[in-house]
This record gives sequence, C-alpha cells and structure tokens, in this order.
Amino acid sequence: AVVSITISKYVPIIEQCPYSPFGDLPPEFREFFGDFPQFYAPCEGGKKEFQEVGGGSGFIVSSDGLIITNKHVVADKDASYTVFTNDERKYEAVVLARDPLQDLAVVKINGKELPTLELGDSDGVELGQTAIAIGNALGEYRNTVSVGAVSGLSRTVTASGPGVGTETIEGVIQTDAAINVGNSGGPLLDLRGRVIGINTAVAAGAQNIGFAIPINRAKRAINSVKASGKIEAPFLGVRYLSVTPELAGKQNLPVAYGALVRGSGEGSAVTTGSPAEKAGVMAEDIILEVSGRKINKDNPLGSAISKFSAGDEITLKILRGGKEIVLKAVLAARPSE
Repeated sequence: AVVSITISKYVPIIEQCPYSPFGDLPPEFREFFGDFPQFYAPCEGGKKEFQEVGGGSGFIVSSDGLIITNKHVVADKDASYTVFTNDERKYEAVVLARDPLQDLAVVKINGKELPTLELGDSDGVELGQTAIAIGNALGEYRNTVSVGAVSGLSRTVTASGPGVGTETIEGVIQTDAAINVGNSGGPLLDLRGRVIGINTAVAAGAQNIGFAIPINRAKRAINSVKASGKIEAPFLGVRYLSVTPELAGKQNLPVAYGALVRGSGEGSAVTTGSPAEKAGVMAEDIILEVSGRKINKDNPLGSAISKFSAGDEITLKILRGGKEIVLKAVLAARPSE
C-alpha cells in the first residue's frame, strides 16, 4: 500500500550556442582582434523535453485508489504525476486536493481492490513508543524501512523547500526513525502497522530528527475530499500570539497561557466577516480554551482549531478586561485567498 510518486514535466533543453566575447565592442574595434576560434556557452534554444524532475512517497487509503501524500510532493500544478506500486504497476495520478494550511494532499489513481493501510489514532501516540517509517528513500530505494521511537510530541516546526516556500506546521510528531529525501508523504507506523503520521520534514544538520503530521488530521482531509471534492480547512479568523511565561512577563498579562488576539503588519486582529467577528471576539482578548481544551504550548490555537471541521460550533473561553466570558463560534471554510 506504500507507493512511489514521481514528478515529470517539460523542461528546457540546454544547448551549446555560439557567441563572440567581443560582441559588445564597437565595429571599428572588433576588426583589430582578427579571426578567433568560435566560443560556445550554455543557452536555451526554445526546445523542451519531458523529464522526471523529482519524487516522493504516499500510501493508499481506499481500495479504489485514494492516496495520501505531502502537499510539497505534488505542489507543481504544471507537472504530471505517476504512481508506482511495490509490484511495479504504474498509474497516472490526479491531484484531487491540496490542503491550504497543512502539508497534506490527496491524490487519486484508477484502480480496484488495491491494498490499503489501516489508519490509527494519533491522539493516543505516546512518547518513546516504537515508530516505523516507510518510503521511497532518496527517490531511488522504494519501500525503505527505518525504525526508531517517537522522540517528541506536539512540536511546532518551520519547514522550507524549493518551489514551496516556508510553512509553519504545528502539533507534529517528532521521531528518530530515519526520514530521508524521498520519504516525504510516506507513512509513520506503530508496531501493529497502523498509520500514526505522514512523514513530512527533517531537521537540517541534526542526527535523525524527523517530523510527521498526525494521521487524525489527514482523516478529516480524506472525509472532506469525499464529501466536497476538496480539503476544507476550518477557519476562525484571528491573528494571535501564543502566550508564554516570557510574553506574559513582558506584556504584563494576567495569565501565562492562551492565545493573545492581536493584529500585525499582515492584517487586523480579527478578520472582517469571519466566525470570530460574528462571535464577538475582539483585539487583545486572550483565548484560554477551545471547547474545554486549554490553549498552551502543547495545544496551540491553530492545532486546536484544526481538530474541527468547517460548520462545527465551538466554545471559546476568553479573558477580557480581567473577566472570563464564553462565546460560541461556528467555524467556516478557510477562504482561498
């Protein structure tokens, strides 16, 4: 059920084109240099060829060919994607949806009675338990298996890569099971072979520190694609600062946890017309809880909201002017822009 995904596209053919190193000189000076040997330099002659330009991993979650992978594996909308199974079968793949918030994507191939992986419960993952990563290591070694432990929980990482920019991912699983280039999008498994995460990033310069997106988030993405054909990320509509003891001391805040609703150069604290504005959330409010769960470093606001779906009603416990109040908000689908 673990597959290899190859990326192909038309790329320019680099040719050797003749040029004169004295072409910038005025004609009256060029004649003094006589006949020199012809010089050549790499150039694009306008010709293109179809080439494989990269690859990643994924895994089948439905017998008719739904595949989960990373968004950065299938980020290029001008590329073509091909899926290879372990028994060398080849399928043309279509990207059904890319998650606007997380490094997740859903891909479809046309197949019947395909093998699938059982999805586990990432909320039950414990520090120190065995973790198994499977993927297309280095884009060359299919179904490479590496074994380690869950070495951290609820991490927040900022990942970057060519063509995909920079993205901050909250609440990811840290593991020391080796994750190599090409493993992206492959499964992180428990000892029963159930998926607990999707391998997504590694820490540069470290020894076996990798990160996986909890599988429970992908479950919501799969259900969203089945229901609407796209991944609808839940949207509250606030900009905020995570409250830490350090921030509380500097800002003289009455609590050392929660999410401080505050605008930035990117926009206002509360988005106009958003569920937060409709619920009555205001700038400088501190969101303490979401539907009974405390907002802190292990459960930041973004991760708390991602556990719900668009259309869900949530309860916000808010600290405003030294008093706690309770507001109800109905989450919307995140706007495309």
